[in-house]
Amino acid sequence: MENIACKHCGSMTDNIKKIILADSCVSDLVQGERILKPFYEIISVSSIFELFEALKNMTPDIILLNLTMGGDVINRLKEDARLQDVPVIFLTALGNASSQAESFGLGAADCVTKPFLPPLLLKRIEKELLFAQQTKELVESKAKLDSLFKSMETMVGEKVAEVVQMQNAVLATVTDLVEFRDKHTGGHIVRTQLYIKELVKGMFRRGVYSETISGWDVNALLASSQLHDVGKIAISDNILCKPGKLTEGEFENMKDHVSAGVEAIKRILDNTSNPALLAHALAIAGTHHEKWDGTGYPSGLKGEQIPLEGRIMAIADVYDALITTRSYKESLTHEEAAWIIESGSGTQFDPLLIGVFKDVKKEFAVIAARQR
Repeated sequence: MENIACKHCGSMTDNIKKIILADSCVSDLVQGERILKPFYEIISVSSIFELFEALKNMTPDIILLNLTMGGDVINRLKEDARLQDVPVIFLTALGNASSQAESFGLGAADCVTKPFLPPLLLKRIEKELLFAQQTKELVESKAKLDSLFKSMETMVGEKVAEVVQMQNAVLATVTDLVEFRDKHTGGHIVRTQLYIKELVKGMFRRGVYSETISGWDVNALLASSQLHDVGKIAISDNILCKPGKLTEGEFENMKDHVSAGVEAIKRILDNTSNPALLAHALAIAGTHHEKWDGTGYPSGLKGEQIPLEGRIMAIADVYDALITTRSYKESLTHEEAAWIIESGSGTQFDPLLIGVFKDVKKEFAVIAARQR
Protein backbone atom coordinates (compact mmCIF):
# COMPACT_ATOMS: atom_id res chain seq x y z
CA MET A 1 0.00 0.00 0.00
CA GLU A 2 2.89 2.37 0.74
CA ASN A 3 4.24 2.03 -2.79
CA ILE A 4 0.86 3.01 -4.20
CA ALA A 5 0.87 6.16 -2.09
CA CYS A 6 4.28 7.21 -3.36
CA LYS A 7 3.33 6.63 -6.96
CA HIS A 8 -0.13 8.16 -6.98
CA CYS A 9 -0.20 10.77 -4.23
CA GLY A 10 3.32 12.17 -3.98
CA SER A 11 4.41 13.68 -0.68
CA MET A 12 1.78 13.25 2.01
CA THR A 13 3.17 16.06 4.12
CA ASP A 14 2.49 18.79 1.54
CA ASN A 15 -1.00 19.96 0.62
CA ILE A 16 -2.94 16.90 1.79
CA LYS A 17 -6.13 16.57 -0.26
CA LYS A 18 -9.52 16.47 1.44
CA ILE A 19 -12.02 13.80 0.43
CA ILE A 20 -15.62 13.40 1.57
CA LEU A 21 -16.76 9.78 1.59
CA ALA A 22 -20.57 9.61 1.59
CA ASP A 23 -22.22 6.21 1.90
CA SER A 24 -25.11 4.87 3.98
CA CYS A 25 -23.40 1.49 4.25
CA VAL A 26 -21.21 1.46 7.38
CA SER A 27 -18.99 -1.39 6.18
CA ASP A 28 -18.23 0.47 2.94
CA LEU A 29 -17.36 3.60 4.93
CA VAL A 30 -15.00 1.60 7.12
CA GLN A 31 -13.31 -0.06 4.13
CA GLY A 32 -12.99 3.24 2.29
CA GLU A 33 -11.49 4.99 5.31
CA ARG A 34 -8.98 2.18 5.82
CA ILE A 35 -7.78 2.47 2.21
CA LEU A 36 -7.71 6.26 1.94
CA LYS A 37 -6.70 7.59 5.38
CA PRO A 38 -2.96 6.88 4.93
CA PHE A 39 -2.92 9.29 1.98
CA TYR A 40 -5.80 11.78 2.33
CA GLU A 41 -7.80 13.68 4.91
CA ILE A 42 -11.10 11.78 5.00
CA ILE A 43 -14.48 13.09 6.19
CA SER A 44 -17.02 10.25 6.34
CA VAL A 45 -20.78 10.90 6.28
CA SER A 46 -23.69 8.49 6.09
CA SER A 47 -26.48 10.70 4.71
CA ILE A 48 -27.15 13.58 2.35
CA PHE A 49 -27.96 15.79 5.35
CA GLU A 50 -24.57 15.07 6.94
CA LEU A 51 -22.89 15.66 3.56
CA PHE A 52 -24.22 19.18 3.17
CA GLU A 53 -23.61 19.95 6.84
CA ALA A 54 -19.95 19.05 6.27
CA LEU A 55 -19.84 21.14 3.10
CA LYS A 56 -20.89 24.24 5.03
CA ASN A 57 -17.48 24.34 6.70
CA MET A 58 -15.10 23.08 4.01
CA THR A 59 -14.53 22.66 0.31
CA PRO A 60 -13.30 19.14 -0.50
CA ASP A 61 -11.00 18.25 -3.36
CA ILE A 62 -13.21 15.32 -4.32
CA ILE A 63 -16.45 13.65 -3.21
CA LEU A 64 -17.01 9.88 -3.19
CA LEU A 65 -20.79 9.43 -3.27
CA ASN A 66 -22.99 6.35 -3.13
CA LEU A 67 -24.92 6.15 -6.41
CA THR A 68 -28.17 5.62 -4.52
CA MET A 69 -27.92 9.18 -3.22
CA GLY A 70 -28.48 10.17 -6.82
CA GLY A 71 -28.17 13.12 -9.12
CA ASP A 72 -30.01 15.49 -6.79
CA VAL A 73 -26.77 15.90 -4.84
CA ILE A 74 -24.82 16.79 -7.97
CA ASN A 75 -27.49 19.27 -9.01
CA ARG A 76 -27.26 20.99 -5.63
CA LEU A 77 -23.49 21.08 -5.89
CA LYS A 78 -23.65 22.65 -9.36
CA GLU A 79 -25.87 25.44 -8.01
CA ASP A 80 -23.14 26.48 -5.54
CA ALA A 81 -20.29 28.44 -7.18
CA ARG A 82 -17.92 27.24 -4.44
CA LEU A 83 -18.68 23.56 -5.04
CA GLN A 84 -19.67 23.29 -8.70
CA ASP A 85 -16.20 22.26 -9.88
CA VAL A 86 -15.60 19.63 -7.18
CA PRO A 87 -15.39 16.25 -8.98
CA VAL A 88 -17.80 13.53 -7.84
CA ILE A 89 -17.06 9.79 -8.12
CA PHE A 90 -20.09 7.55 -7.69
CA LEU A 91 -19.79 4.36 -5.68
CA THR A 92 -21.93 1.40 -6.71
CA ALA A 93 -22.27 -2.26 -5.76
CA LEU A 94 -23.44 -2.96 -9.31
CA GLY A 95 -20.46 -3.44 -11.55
CA ASN A 96 -22.42 -3.38 -14.79
CA ALA A 97 -22.43 -1.02 -17.74
CA SER A 98 -25.88 0.40 -16.97
CA SER A 99 -24.83 1.66 -13.52
CA GLN A 100 -21.75 3.27 -15.00
CA ALA A 101 -23.84 4.88 -17.72
CA GLU A 102 -26.25 6.15 -15.08
CA SER A 103 -23.33 7.67 -13.15
CA PHE A 104 -22.02 9.58 -16.13
CA GLY A 105 -25.54 10.59 -17.13
CA LEU A 106 -26.04 12.20 -13.72
CA GLY A 107 -22.84 14.22 -14.17
CA ALA A 108 -20.30 12.15 -12.23
CA ALA A 109 -16.63 12.31 -13.13
CA ASP A 110 -16.20 8.54 -12.67
CA CYS A 111 -17.74 5.41 -11.14
CA VAL A 112 -16.08 2.87 -8.81
CA THR A 113 -17.45 -0.56 -7.91
CA LYS A 114 -17.79 -1.81 -4.32
CA PRO A 115 -16.30 -3.61 -2.51
CA PHE A 116 -13.25 -1.50 -3.28
CA LEU A 117 -10.07 -2.75 -4.89
CA PRO A 118 -7.49 -0.45 -3.20
CA PRO A 119 -5.18 0.07 -6.23
CA LEU A 120 -8.15 0.82 -8.49
CA LEU A 121 -9.79 3.23 -6.04
CA LEU A 122 -6.54 5.09 -5.44
CA LYS A 123 -5.83 5.28 -9.15
CA ARG A 124 -9.28 6.66 -9.96
CA ILE A 125 -8.96 9.30 -7.26
CA GLU A 126 -5.46 10.24 -8.39
CA LYS A 127 -6.67 10.64 -11.97
CA GLU A 128 -9.55 12.96 -11.01
CA LEU A 129 -7.40 15.03 -8.66
CA LEU A 130 -4.80 15.45 -11.37
CA PHE A 131 -7.44 16.44 -13.92
CA ALA A 132 -9.00 18.93 -11.46
CA GLN A 133 -5.59 20.45 -10.73
CA GLN A 134 -4.75 20.79 -14.44
CA THR A 135 -8.14 22.35 -15.11
CA LYS A 136 -7.60 24.84 -12.28
CA GLU A 137 -4.16 25.73 -13.62
CA LEU A 138 -5.55 26.21 -17.13
CA VAL A 139 -8.29 28.51 -15.82
CA GLU A 140 -5.75 30.49 -13.79
CA SER A 141 -3.39 30.69 -16.78
CA LYS A 142 -6.22 31.89 -19.02
CA ALA A 143 -7.19 34.52 -16.45
CA LYS A 144 -3.59 35.73 -16.27
CA LEU A 145 -3.32 35.81 -20.07
CA ASP A 146 -6.63 37.64 -20.37
CA SER A 147 -5.42 40.18 -17.82
CA LEU A 148 -2.10 40.53 -19.64
CA PHE A 149 -3.78 40.98 -23.03
CA LYS A 150 -6.19 43.52 -21.55
CA SER A 151 -3.28 45.46 -20.07
CA MET A 152 -1.44 45.30 -23.39
CA GLU A 153 -4.53 46.43 -25.30
CA THR A 154 -4.92 49.33 -22.88
CA MET A 155 -1.25 50.30 -23.29
CA VAL A 156 -1.41 50.02 -27.09
CA GLY A 157 -4.67 51.96 -27.16
CA GLU A 158 -3.16 54.72 -25.04
CA LYS A 159 -0.04 54.91 -27.22
CA VAL A 160 -2.12 54.94 -30.42
CA ALA A 161 -4.31 57.67 -28.95
CA GLU A 162 -1.21 59.69 -28.07
CA VAL A 163 0.19 59.31 -31.59
CA VAL A 164 -3.13 60.16 -33.23
CA GLN A 165 -3.54 63.16 -30.92
CA MET A 166 -0.06 64.37 -31.83
CA GLN A 167 -0.67 63.83 -35.55
CA ASN A 168 -4.00 65.63 -35.36
CA ALA A 169 -2.30 68.49 -33.54
CA VAL A 170 0.25 68.75 -36.36
CA LEU A 171 -2.51 68.67 -38.99
CA ALA A 172 -4.49 71.28 -37.09
CA THR A 173 -1.43 73.53 -36.92
CA VAL A 174 -0.86 73.23 -40.67
CA THR A 175 -4.50 73.97 -41.43
CA ASP A 176 -4.47 76.90 -39.00
CA LEU A 177 -1.63 78.35 -41.08
CA VAL A 178 -3.77 78.03 -44.20
CA GLU A 179 -6.71 79.74 -42.54
CA PHE A 180 -4.45 82.44 -41.11
CA ARG A 181 -3.33 83.30 -44.65
CA ASP A 182 -6.77 82.95 -46.22
CA LYS A 183 -8.79 85.30 -44.02
CA HIS A 184 -11.89 84.68 -46.12
CA THR A 185 -12.36 81.16 -44.80
CA GLY A 186 -12.23 81.39 -40.99
CA GLY A 187 -13.75 78.29 -39.37
CA HIS A 188 -14.18 76.62 -42.75
CA ILE A 189 -12.09 73.56 -41.91
CA VAL A 190 -13.89 72.79 -38.65
CA ARG A 191 -17.31 73.20 -40.26
CA THR A 192 -16.49 71.04 -43.27
CA GLN A 193 -15.26 68.28 -40.96
CA LEU A 194 -18.58 68.33 -39.14
CA TYR A 195 -20.55 68.36 -42.42
CA ILE A 196 -18.59 65.34 -43.65
CA LYS A 197 -19.28 63.50 -40.41
CA GLU A 198 -23.02 64.04 -40.85
CA LEU A 199 -22.89 62.95 -44.49
CA VAL A 200 -21.06 59.72 -43.63
CA LYS A 201 -23.54 58.96 -40.82
CA GLY A 202 -26.37 59.54 -43.29
CA MET A 203 -24.70 57.25 -45.83
CA PHE A 204 -24.56 54.46 -43.25
CA ARG A 205 -28.24 54.93 -42.45
CA ARG A 206 -29.26 54.90 -46.11
CA GLY A 207 -26.83 52.17 -47.13
CA VAL A 208 -25.29 54.46 -49.77
CA TYR A 209 -21.88 53.16 -50.90
CA SER A 210 -21.96 51.02 -47.74
CA GLU A 211 -19.40 48.48 -49.02
CA THR A 212 -16.86 51.27 -49.51
CA ILE A 213 -17.40 53.28 -46.35
CA SER A 214 -17.62 50.20 -44.09
CA GLY A 215 -13.89 49.75 -44.68
CA TRP A 216 -13.04 53.34 -43.81
CA ASP A 217 -11.54 54.66 -40.61
CA VAL A 218 -13.90 57.63 -40.27
CA ASN A 219 -11.61 59.36 -37.77
CA ALA A 220 -8.78 59.19 -40.31
CA LEU A 221 -11.15 60.53 -42.99
CA LEU A 222 -12.09 63.52 -40.83
CA ALA A 223 -8.46 64.19 -39.91
CA SER A 224 -7.43 63.97 -43.57
CA SER A 225 -10.18 66.37 -44.63
CA GLN A 226 -8.34 69.16 -42.78
CA LEU A 227 -5.77 69.12 -45.58
CA HIS A 228 -8.19 69.63 -48.46
CA ASP A 229 -7.00 73.22 -49.02
CA VAL A 230 -3.42 72.83 -47.75
CA GLY A 231 -2.15 73.79 -51.22
CA LYS A 232 -3.30 77.36 -50.63
CA ILE A 233 -0.02 77.84 -48.77
CA ALA A 234 1.60 77.99 -52.25
CA ILE A 235 -0.78 80.67 -53.56
CA SER A 236 0.44 84.26 -53.45
CA ASP A 237 -1.08 86.72 -50.98
CA ASN A 238 -2.16 88.98 -53.85
CA ILE A 239 -4.58 86.30 -55.00
CA LEU A 240 -5.37 84.55 -51.72
CA CYS A 241 -6.13 87.74 -49.81
CA LYS A 242 -7.59 89.81 -52.67
CA PRO A 243 -10.57 91.76 -51.29
CA GLY A 244 -12.58 91.52 -54.51
CA LYS A 245 -13.58 88.89 -57.04
CA LEU A 246 -10.71 87.13 -58.85
CA THR A 247 -10.04 87.74 -62.51
CA GLU A 248 -10.13 84.79 -64.86
CA GLY A 249 -6.31 84.58 -64.82
CA GLU A 250 -6.20 84.83 -61.03
CA PHE A 251 -8.81 82.10 -60.72
CA GLU A 252 -6.65 79.86 -62.94
CA ASN A 253 -3.75 80.50 -60.58
CA MET A 254 -5.98 79.74 -57.59
CA LYS A 255 -6.76 76.33 -59.12
CA ASP A 256 -3.09 75.46 -58.65
CA HIS A 257 -3.77 75.01 -54.93
CA VAL A 258 -5.08 71.53 -55.77
CA SER A 259 -1.86 70.24 -57.36
CA ALA A 260 0.21 72.05 -54.71
CA GLY A 261 -1.81 70.33 -51.98
CA VAL A 262 -1.35 66.92 -53.59
CA GLU A 263 2.40 67.47 -53.77
CA ALA A 264 2.54 68.53 -50.11
CA ILE A 265 0.62 65.46 -48.97
CA LYS A 266 2.80 63.17 -51.09
CA ARG A 267 5.88 64.55 -49.35
CA ILE A 268 4.31 63.83 -45.97
CA LEU A 269 3.47 60.28 -47.06
CA ASP A 270 7.03 59.72 -48.28
CA ASN A 271 8.35 60.57 -44.82
CA THR A 272 5.87 58.86 -42.53
CA SER A 273 5.68 55.34 -41.13
CA ASN A 274 1.94 55.69 -40.55
CA PRO A 275 0.30 56.52 -43.89
CA ALA A 276 -3.13 55.35 -42.66
CA LEU A 277 -3.91 58.73 -41.13
CA LEU A 278 -3.59 60.35 -44.56
CA ALA A 279 -5.21 57.48 -46.48
CA HIS A 280 -7.99 59.75 -47.72
CA ALA A 281 -6.08 63.04 -47.86
CA LEU A 282 -4.78 62.69 -51.43
CA ALA A 283 -8.22 61.88 -52.80
CA ILE A 284 -9.84 64.76 -50.93
CA ALA A 285 -7.23 67.39 -51.76
CA GLY A 286 -6.89 66.29 -55.37
CA THR A 287 -10.55 65.85 -56.36
CA HIS A 288 -12.87 67.98 -54.22
CA HIS A 289 -13.22 70.48 -57.10
CA GLU A 290 -14.15 67.80 -59.66
CA LYS A 291 -17.79 67.74 -60.83
CA TRP A 292 -20.10 64.79 -61.49
CA ASP A 293 -20.60 65.84 -65.13
CA GLY A 294 -16.85 66.12 -65.82
CA THR A 295 -16.63 69.93 -65.96
CA GLY A 296 -14.60 70.33 -62.75
CA TYR A 297 -10.85 70.66 -62.21
CA PRO A 298 -7.99 69.78 -62.25
CA SER A 299 -8.53 66.52 -64.20
CA GLY A 300 -12.08 66.73 -65.52
CA LEU A 301 -13.02 63.45 -63.87
CA LYS A 302 -16.61 62.32 -64.37
CA GLY A 303 -19.08 60.34 -62.25
CA GLU A 304 -17.58 57.55 -60.21
CA GLN A 305 -14.15 58.30 -61.68
CA ILE A 306 -14.07 60.86 -58.88
CA PRO A 307 -13.05 59.17 -55.61
CA LEU A 308 -15.92 58.97 -53.12
CA GLU A 309 -13.99 61.08 -50.60
CA GLY A 310 -13.74 63.90 -53.15
CA ARG A 311 -17.46 63.71 -53.94
CA ILE A 312 -18.35 63.96 -50.26
CA MET A 313 -15.94 66.83 -49.67
CA ALA A 314 -17.35 68.72 -52.68
CA ILE A 315 -20.78 69.00 -51.05
CA ALA A 316 -19.37 70.10 -47.70
CA ASP A 317 -16.98 72.59 -49.32
CA VAL A 318 -19.53 74.24 -51.62
CA TYR A 319 -22.23 74.44 -48.93
CA ASP A 320 -19.86 76.19 -46.56
CA ALA A 321 -18.70 78.60 -49.27
CA LEU A 322 -22.33 79.49 -49.99
CA ILE A 323 -23.30 80.25 -46.38
CA THR A 324 -20.09 82.23 -45.71
CA THR A 325 -19.61 85.95 -46.35
CA ARG A 326 -16.75 86.73 -48.73
CA SER A 327 -15.36 90.09 -49.84
CA TYR A 328 -16.95 89.62 -53.24
CA LYS A 329 -20.33 88.24 -52.07
CA GLU A 330 -22.81 88.13 -49.23
CA SER A 331 -23.59 84.91 -47.39
CA LEU A 332 -26.65 82.96 -48.44
CA THR A 333 -29.23 81.56 -46.04
CA HIS A 334 -29.23 77.86 -45.30
CA GLU A 335 -32.37 77.41 -47.42
CA GLU A 336 -30.78 79.17 -50.41
CA ALA A 337 -27.55 77.18 -50.07
CA ALA A 338 -29.43 73.87 -49.72
CA TRP A 339 -31.50 74.65 -52.83
CA ILE A 340 -28.32 75.30 -54.87
CA ILE A 341 -26.71 72.07 -53.62
CA GLU A 342 -29.81 70.03 -54.46
CA SER A 343 -30.09 71.70 -57.87
CA GLY A 344 -26.56 70.46 -58.63
CA SER A 345 -27.61 66.81 -58.41
CA GLY A 346 -26.34 64.96 -61.48
CA THR A 347 -24.30 67.92 -62.73
CA GLN A 348 -21.98 69.15 -60.01
CA PHE A 349 -22.73 66.52 -57.38
CA ASP A 350 -23.28 62.77 -57.05
CA PRO A 351 -27.09 62.21 -57.10
CA LEU A 352 -26.91 59.48 -54.42
CA LEU A 353 -25.02 61.79 -52.11
CA ILE A 354 -27.54 64.57 -52.71
CA GLY A 355 -30.20 62.16 -51.45
CA VAL A 356 -28.15 61.80 -48.28
CA PHE A 357 -27.68 65.58 -48.08
CA LYS A 358 -31.46 66.05 -48.09
CA ASP A 359 -31.65 63.76 -45.05
CA VAL A 360 -29.01 65.65 -43.07
CA LYS A 361 -29.35 69.25 -44.26
CA LYS A 362 -30.99 70.25 -40.98
CA GLU A 363 -27.84 69.14 -39.18
CA PHE A 364 -25.82 71.25 -41.66
CA ALA A 365 -27.88 74.30 -40.64
CA VAL A 366 -27.25 73.63 -36.95
CA ILE A 367 -23.49 73.26 -37.52
CA ALA A 368 -23.35 76.45 -39.60
CA ALA A 369 -25.18 78.42 -36.93
CA ARG A 370 -23.07 77.13 -34.04
CA GLN A 371 -19.65 77.40 -35.69
CA ARG A 372 -19.93 80.93 -37.08
